[in-house]
Amino acid sequence: MSTGSGADSAPAPTALDKTVRPPKTSMFSSLKIRNYRLFAAGAVVSNTGTWMARITQDWLVLSLTGSSAAVGVTTAMQFLPMLLFGLYGGVIADRFAKRNLLFVTQGAMGLGGLFLAAMTLSGHVEVWHVYVTAFFTGLVTVVDNPTRQSFVSELVGPDQVRNAVSLNSANFQSARLVGPAVAGVLTAAVGPGYAFLANGLSFVAPLVGLALMRTRELTPTPLAPRRGKGQLRDGLSYVSRHPELIWPIVLIGFIGTFGFNFPIWLSAYADDVFHGGSGLYAAFTTLMAAGSLIGALLAARRPSSRLRMLAGAAGLFGVLLVAVAAVPNPYLFAALLLPVGAIGLTVNVTANSSVQMATDPEMRGRVMSLFMMVFVGGTPFGGPLFGWLTDAYGVRVSFALGGLIVALASVGVGLMLARAANLRLRVDLRRGRQHVRFVPRRRVPEPVPERDLAPVA
Repeated sequence: MSTGSGADSAPAPTALDKTVRPPKTSMFSSLKIRNYRLFAAGAVVSNTGTWMARITQDWLVLSLTGSSAAVGVTTAMQFLPMLLFGLYGGVIADRFAKRNLLFVTQGAMGLGGLFLAAMTLSGHVEVWHVYVTAFFTGLVTVVDNPTRQSFVSELVGPDQVRNAVSLNSANFQSARLVGPAVAGVLTAAVGPGYAFLANGLSFVAPLVGLALMRTRELTPTPLAPRRGKGQLRDGLSYVSRHPELIWPIVLIGFIGTFGFNFPIWLSAYADDVFHGGSGLYAAFTTLMAAGSLIGALLAARRPSSRLRMLAGAAGLFGVLLVAVAAVPNPYLFAALLLPVGAIGLTVNVTANSSVQMATDPEMRGRVMSLFMMVFVGGTPFGGPLFGWLTDAYGVRVSFALGGLIVALASVGVGLMLARAANLRLRVDLRRGRQHVRFVPRRRVPEPVPERDLAPVA
């Protein structure tokens, strides 16, 4: 657990299965802070544009190529930079003022959206244009993601971090509800180019929000030296010494690689299994977002994060994916996307907030860059792999296999966390008892030296 002496450092918890217990807060308590309101308002606009572009991008690639594997390649191109350079993004986030960095990254992502809009509206778009734009967006995200993640604590302070992280997720999922619907209408009415144009223009909102913030009300974290050596190595070493950081990051890596390939799976279910086209794909994505929004709002009400909740929710998420894979009816499949989204979001928020609150402020950028690198960095492997599995063996096999791997990973990580906390699994099948629980291990008494057993004369 974090042992640093930073002024706003989270207090160290007393056990591995718990993180910090902040004061009880309301669901929307972070919105009382003016700077965070500006941040959230800008984010909901740009997130809506991002989801419009993402849905349109996946469907455009599928239309141009007819291949689920090509959709997987597009996703891989977007997340490959995070895998290659993610840790360096965290070093940059810790070296420079985060608000200034966000001006640069948000503006750059807006330019990327405008480029793809220009190519599509001019009628010259090819699949490699989409690949290039996806790779550029991913490259900017290498810096943008850890900067935004760690900037939250500067906006709201340590006591509100968990609530703000949950509301950020609710914000993202709210945009996920609106974006696909608007993208579907625009694409059907005037073509996909206008969805990309809306995405490019949407980044004006966060830039305005950043400009209007009161800098004196921020609580900036100490910056790392600009030319200090070993900062990347220090971040990795810091995580390796804290099992309450490394195991959630390992688990989120399995989930990001094997459990969050929904652009591939949902587009294939909509097109190949249920033959509903882009409208059904947008509906599936919207229902997933609705479930995720519910999960985010429920997470915002919880005052603390428990690592056992993380392992349990991840296991339930994997089992649910396996069960949903075999559903033959499109209406039942669509309905089950609500709990899939809610539980998947619960895993994400719990892992994110647990890691942030267990990390010293001056290390947060590097730790969150590792978190995001592991979470999305596996997509360049998972995207093409599950795209190929979908094309070769069908989406049901691909979907179920992803869920099975997630379930097994959650069991393994849960056992490692229990071992690190000196706990053991107890199974009690007697009526009226809690059947499965973790209990402290019995400590084996050290042998008493023979001289201490000698009789007293």
